[in-house]
Amino acid sequence: MLQDMVLSLLTSLILLVCVLVGVAFLTLMERKVLGYIQ
Repeated sequence: MLQDMVLSLLTSLILLVCVLVGVAFLTLMERKVLGYIQ
């Protein structure tokens, strides 16, 4: 029971980190592209 809870918590944490990294990367790329255009 407890192991399942820890496992699901870890999975959601990893997903959250992946999403945050993806958003940060997209923001950086967007700024670079906008700077390049201007």
